[in-house]
Amino acid sequence: MSVIVQKYGGSSVADVQKIGLVADRVAMAKRDGHDVVVVVSAMGKTTDELIGLARRAAETAGAGAEPPRRELDMLVSTGERVTMALLSIALHARGHDAISFTGSQSGILTNDRHFDARIIEVRPHRIQDELSRGRIVIVAGYQGMSYKREITTLGRGGSDTTAVALAAALGAERCEIYSDVDGVYSADPRVVADPRHLPDMDLSMLGEMAEAGAKVLNAQAVEWARRSKIVIHARKTADPVGGGRETIASDDGEIARAQDENKNVRAIVGIGGVMVACVGAASLPLFLATAATEELSVGDVIVAGDGAFVHLPLLNVPDWERCARALERGLGAAATILGKRAVVSVVGYGLTGTSGALGRVYECLGRIDAPAVCLSAGPLRISATIDESKLNEAQKALHAAFVD
Repeated sequence: MSVIVQKYGGSSVADVQKIGLVADRVAMAKRDGHDVVVVVSAMGKTTDELIGLARRAAETAGAGAEPPRRELDMLVSTGERVTMALLSIALHARGHDAISFTGSQSGILTNDRHFDARIIEVRPHRIQDELSRGRIVIVAGYQGMSYKREITTLGRGGSDTTAVALAAALGAERCEIYSDVDGVYSADPRVVADPRHLPDMDLSMLGEMAEAGAKVLNAQAVEWARRSKIVIHARKTADPVGGGRETIASDDGEIARAQDENKNVRAIVGIGGVMVACVGAASLPLFLATAATEELSVGDVIVAGDGAFVHLPLLNVPDWERCARALERGLGAAATILGKRAVVSVVGYGLTGTSGALGRVYECLGRIDAPAVCLSAGPLRISATIDESKLNEAQKALHAAFVD
């Protein structure tokens, strides 16, 4: 039988009643004749609550204490384990044989970073054994085991990566990503009113959106999909089976060509919580080495003359103030930490063929009094670094100019 991998986000499994609805959907896929592997996130806001609990425990020794990242991984990885067991129980109650596995039991091997590890290999032997016995396999997303046999987590949105990596390792027919939105839109529906639904997407475009901070799919997951030719279906959990809208993302050349011809295919993406540093060009190698030592991911690096702006996304950095102090100690006057900023991006084909797109970005940001600290442009993306307080307003203005 063909294998399908389904992933359910935190909002889809926020309580026991919703877990029951997910169990009904999974059971239907099994009755349709598929071997089914289900990847689950922690329930609702469980991960945030566990991180808050860890910080309160650290602060019992005094303000400013930070929980170690290894212990954070041990703690937050329990959230997905709760969900996987509850879903397995719900499926058993419906007459289906199911078994739950942690990330390490599923054969997900990662590098040795904590809180934002990367998958380096998947060995799904136990999953394959259980599928051959006719069981539904439930896997805890967002987690794995390092080559040192340490529990690791994959960063926010890491359950997407778990699902796509398993789909690749199992030779799945497709990977279905379920959340509280019915696919990919031209902007975040929670920020921009009536954005355009995008029913088909090239993985290159989706990857660019994910790298720019789009919350629909994790950037590592798109990277795995591109490398392994996995077709992704992004759907809304609450929609009826076989009904509702979806976005199908694949490495289909026809989709890419159709989007290339339609220059109106655009998306606006915004991300807050980006630490920006101004670094002397001569000190840039030392800055990047120090950032690596502090296990900080580096985003855009914009070099101009004797200086450079370095973007450090903080989504998976629980101790960013400590990291900022370490960077300042290591670099001294050669680096200035500007603090948290936001990055707003226009993603699409044909952006840099003329100077018109760049001019419109400047015009839009000027109109809302959101001057860019720095601006970068590439074949698929124009990004501007702005004040965080202007992020939502900037997304609305750019959507009106480039999509509407």
